[in-house]
Order: sequence, then C-alpha cells, then structure tokens
Amino acid sequence: MNGILPNGLRPDEASPEWLNKGDNGWELTAATMVGLQSVPGLVILYGSMVKKKWAVNSAFMALYAFASVLICWVMWAYQMSFGSGGISILGKPDQSTSELYLLGRYNNNTNTDTNNNNNDYYYYIPTADYVFYQFAFAAITVILLAGSLLGRMNFYAWMMFVPMWVTASYTVGAYTIWGNGFLRKYEIIDYAGGYVIHLSSGVAGFTAAYWVGPRHRHDRQHFPPNNIINMLGGAGFLWMGWTGFNGGSPLAANGITSLAVLNTHVCTATSLLVWLSLDMVVYLKSSVIGAVQGMITGLVCITPGAGIVDTWAAMLMGILSGSIPWYTMMVLHKKSAFFQEVDDTLGVFHTHAVAGLLGGLLSGLFAKPNLLAMFYQTSTHRPGFLYGIFNGDFNNGLRQMGYQVLGALFITVWNVVVTSLICILISRVIQLRMDEDDLEIGDDAAHGEEAYALWGDGVRDPPPLRFRMTPRIPSFCRRPGVNH
Repeated sequence: MNGILPNGLRPDEASPEWLNKGDNGWELTAATMVGLQSVPGLVILYGSMVKKKWAVNSAFMALYAFASVLICWVMWAYQMSFGSGGISILGKPDQSTSELYLLGRYNNNTNTDTNNNNNDYYYYIPTADYVFYQFAFAAITVILLAGSLLGRMNFYAWMMFVPMWVTASYTVGAYTIWGNGFLRKYEIIDYAGGYVIHLSSGVAGFTAAYWVGPRHRHDRQHFPPNNIINMLGGAGFLWMGWTGFNGGSPLAANGITSLAVLNTHVCTATSLLVWLSLDMVVYLKSSVIGAVQGMITGLVCITPGAGIVDTWAAMLMGILSGSIPWYTMMVLHKKSAFFQEVDDTLGVFHTHAVAGLLGGLLSGLFAKPNLLAMFYQTSTHRPGFLYGIFNGDFNNGLRQMGYQVLGALFITVWNVVVTSLICILISRVIQLRMDEDDLEIGDDAAHGEEAYALWGDGVRDPPPLRFRMTPRIPSFCRRPGVNH
C-alpha cells in the first residue's frame, strides 16, 4: 500500500494508518475557531458592550475563565464529563495528560446501538483533538455565564466560582446528555450544546445574578456600550467562530459538517433580520445592540439541531429565535417584577436560556431521521415529531419531544441548585459583590487599570481619590486579631 501512496499520505509513527489528516486538520481548525469566540471574541464583546468604567474588568473576567477552565479540564473535568467509572451523573475525576491517551484514536464509547458490531464507535482523529475541542465548549459556557454578572461581581469571588462551577455543574450536564450518564439512554437530541452549553449558561448566569445582587443603581439606570464598533468586531468573531462550533461536532469533514455550517449561518441571518424588524416596527429605530442580540439568539437556537435538520427548518428556527427571545427580553422582562429584581447585565437568560430551550424543542420537532442516523452513527434514534407524524411513527416522535423536555428540566434544575450552593459557599469566604464605593469607581478599584487612558486632546483622566488613600486589604487576607 505504501508504494502507491504519495510520501505525504504514507503512515508513519506520527501518522498511524487510522489517522485521517483531513478530519484531523478540520477538527483542530474547528476547535481553534471555538476558542477564538472566547479569546478574543467575547473578551472584545464584553469589554465594549459595558459602561466604560467596567471595560477592563469585564474583558478580564472572560480571559481569566478561559485559562482557568483549561487547567481544570485536563486535570480532572474532561474525564468527569466524558470518562467512565463514575456514577449516573458524573464520570470519575482523572487527568487527561498522558501521551498514550491523547495520541490514541478517539473512541466514542457512548454509542447506544447494540446492533452495531463494527468500528463506528471510533473516529479518525486523535483523542487530543476531542479534549481540546470540548475544552473550548466548556470555557465559552462559563464566559457566557459571566455576561449576567458584569459590572459588580468581586473578581476574587469570580476566581473561585469558575473552577467550582465547571467541576460541579458543567461536567454533570455534559456527562448526562453527551457522555455515559443516566439521560444517555433517552437519546436526547443536542447536536452541539443547546442544552449542555446555552441553557446551562443562561440558567446558571441568571441564578448567580440573583445571589450576587444588582449593579450600582446608577449603572442599572445608565449602562451604555463604551465602543459599539469594537462590540461589532467581537460579535463578528462570535458569528464566524460558530462555523467551528457547529461544524466541528461530527468530528469529521463530511456532509453533516457542511449542512451544519450552512444551517448555522442561515438561521443566524434570519434571526438577526427578524429581531431588527421588530425593533423598527415597535420602537421605530434600528438598534445595533438589538441586531447583535438577534444574531446571538439565532446562533444559540440552531446549535442543538444544526446538522440534523433541513435548511428550511433552520430558517423557521431563525424566525422563532428572532421573535420569541425578543418578546421575553423587550416585553415580558419589563413587565415582570421577578425579572426586574434580578440584574442580568447582558440579558443572558433571554439570549441563551430561552433561545437554547427553544432550539432544543425545535430540534425535537424538525430532526430528520436519515440525518440523525448519519450524525449519531446509530439506527436507534427516534425521529423528530414532525417526521414521526409524516412517516406514521407518531408515538416515537411524541416520545422524543417528551425526552427533549426531560433533558431541559434536568439541566435547569441542576444549574439552579448547584449554582446557588456554589454562590452561598463562596459568600461564606468572601463577598460576592464589590463594595458600594468600589462600584462607583469600577476598573480602577478592581484592577488599578483603565481601558482608555487618554481624554480630550491627550489629557489623561486624573486619578480617582482612592489612589491617594491607604489601600484596604481584602478581609479573607487578614490575619485574625490584626487591625488594618
């Protein structure tokens, strides 16, 4: 065989016979694109979408989370999410750093088709690809959650929150729906994370916002973006990076990948235009921020079904994702005392929890049988409800919708409970919310740095009064019985 292959295609020690270089190259590219959604995508988006005095803090929360999650992921969290030997909701903690493990062929040992006796459980990529790809998913989930907490969370509390939440909450969602958890037998359709990532981040962010408390009253009343042009740049990273987000899920450069990429952009464009149209009809103005929100809801909604629905269905999903979250954010939120009480800074509950739930339910409605078989590599998956009606398989279609609801309920309840426990635990060690005096100052109080150093014609903004005061040592750093 080696004699008829070009030198670049011949297997060697670094490229074993099972390795498909095309699949490997695409998966690494897709994982990198997902990483770019967070750094620099959400770093730029958060740093630009908030009030000027919070630009550094907001961007830094995203950057810190990205680094922190990676260490947690390779040391224990990946195996808790996709390993074995654990319990019904969680894998056994273990490191994922050995050469033998990472360079071995990736084995998807969660396939539930007992009639499949060939090697369809295996993909043509090294396990290292999948570890990195799934890390990028875990990281962006925590960073999306941070959007609910911008403008007031104590950074030291955030440093504790990130590893605790990834370990106790994210891993459970990934293990139960994508791994070997108890929900796996129900074959819940979640192509690339509508439940595991977006519903989870939206619910957890809203819950954490409740426990952290609101922003300073002036910030709640007036919180304009400090740089809309940069905000659009960050949104662009997010949109185009979703090519890898949904395109990487098949773990191969195949037809499902191509369909998922096209459906992703069709749904997103439709959602943006619908949101923009509603803004123009109701408020008589086209809002740039509204367009970005519509873009995000479209990306989120298509995620659980990108590669397993037809393109016409993706367009319908875009229409609904541009209108239903718009209603919950722009109408229902303003009328509800409960929503008004919880200060969700960037409306993550609406753009991710509502849109993620919507996408999961619509995926259960529009999932096409032959596409499900190609993606999941199994013949046992139930059809979407719509195809169940058309193909005379009504009971299985209805059952699939029921399982979609079940998955959403579990993810929601788990995130509310665990996020609450984490916030309560951290609050016993350090306050979750910054002091009122620090909230008036923002970045200077939190980090001693400013996003924009120059004002007017090169005149630097004078340092705040706090720079001429004796710094206060955080309470958790003080020794008992010593006054500072």
